[in-house]
Amino acid sequence: MEIMKNIVLIAHDNRKEDLLEWVLYNKGTLAKHRLSATGTTGKLVHERAELPVHRFISGPLGGDQQIGAKIVDDGIDFMVFFWDPLTAQPHDPDVKALLRIAVLYNIPMACNRASADFLISSPLMEKEYNRQLVDYGSRLTVKH
Repeated sequence: MEIMKNIVLIAHDNRKEDLLEWVLYNKGTLAKHRLSATGTTGKLVHERAELPVHRFISGPLGGDQQIGAKIVDDGIDFMVFFWDPLTAQPHDPDVKALLRIAVLYNIPMACNRASADFLISSPLMEKEYNRQLVDYGSRLTVKH
């Protein structure tokens, strides 16, 4: 992971304002990195925080899967995903798959304001970092 991180921002509808508040508070730090986001979240971050943001499509339309693929291709270093724990999402399987891929590829991930604050303020944000990957392939067993 380089000094300039590839940070993806995601927020469910009921959490978008929370994420935007966090982005505005951390605008100076976030401006030093490459940002991407799902559709509406990216539009809001770009318009309100005036930060450049690569936009994937909306999460329910496949944006979560696009981000998961980008993680697998080593294009995401850090994920901030303010998901809504109280509202069922029509794309819950995609959300679960994205969270699974992020854990599988050892991506630092914040799902609420406190964890996002801790991660963004880490001294590792300003350094190169060698993210270690577990060889899950060697742990797979074939059962007959």
